[in-house]
Amino acid sequence: MTVTHYIGFDVHKKHINFCAKTATGEIIDEGRLTAERATLRQWAANQCQPWRGAMEATLFSAWIYDTLKPYGEWLEMAHPAMLKAITAGKKKSDHIDARTIADLVRCNLLPTCYVASSEIRELRRLLRYRNLVVRESVGMQNQIAGLLMETGTPFQKEKLHGKKYFANLLRHLEEVPESVKDRGAMEMFQATQKQLIHRLLANPSLGQRVERLASISGVGEITALTWALEIGDPYRFSSWSKVMSYCGLTAALRSSADKQQRRPISKQGNQWLQTALIEAAKLAPRWNPQLAALHARDLERGHRNRATLAVARKLAAYLLAVDKSGRQFQIHAQETVPLLKTG
Repeated sequence: MTVTHYIGFDVHKKHINFCAKTATGEIIDEGRLTAERATLRQWAANQCQPWRGAMEATLFSAWIYDTLKPYGEWLEMAHPAMLKAITAGKKKSDHIDARTIADLVRCNLLPTCYVASSEIRELRRLLRYRNLVVRESVGMQNQIAGLLMETGTPFQKEKLHGKKYFANLLRHLEEVPESVKDRGAMEMFQATQKQLIHRLLANPSLGQRVERLASISGVGEITALTWALEIGDPYRFSSWSKVMSYCGLTAALRSSADKQQRRPISKQGNQWLQTALIEAAKLAPRWNPQLAALHARDLERGHRNRATLAVARKLAAYLLAVDKSGRQFQIHAQETVPLLKTG
């Protein structure tokens, strides 16, 4: 009979604690490894028995997961929020955490989370870097507006960041320092983010997927890219309610003694998707009649933010349906716009 070891990994930036147990809970081996690929490969290759392992999903876990996965029979990531509740205790240390994770693996009680493929994760990093560049560009635009106000230069704020308007403004400026006229850094940011988007769309499978998602009126390339790369595999969501929760579009619920209390939208969700969908929901009703009708119905209740949230939820439902079907978006003639509970 093949003996399988169950190994828990407590990962950190510079080191990794591990604990290997048998099915009965007996500790076979435990220790600390340097967080280096060569060290991990050598350790994994020296394991004499088949093993199953798990680690908590952290900032450092992805490359460790990729390095160890080929050597084990089974390797999973543990959901950090759910694992924190399970491992809460008076005494906590790295080796205790590794032992606890090993116990959860051998008892089949590990709260696992989805791990995207290495290709999706690499493309996701590019998109998130593009978002960082955009934020820096917006910050630079705001600084330019501040410099113009500081030097007493009249301008139209809503047109300031347009290329033609800004160039024309520079030609007619008088008694303004050269530092205010320098726009090179902002143009560099804009060129960089465009190059990143071009690299992402050049990926064949991702480009086709984005094209299908963008067939929804009101969904642009950035929203479609964010959805595709943050969701990963759409089939892991069995219903639209689960994807709403993942996107951070559902209200937090507290229930006790037959009393239920709804709170604002939960902070436990994908913040990148939440931001992209809510920003898209503010503009989508201009081009999508169904979303415009939904927005108008909820707006009649007198709360603009809840109307925007209802549109974001509907957008997520559309995106999930298109992504799972693999076909262009088509609205049904008899579709009615539901009044979603916005919490």
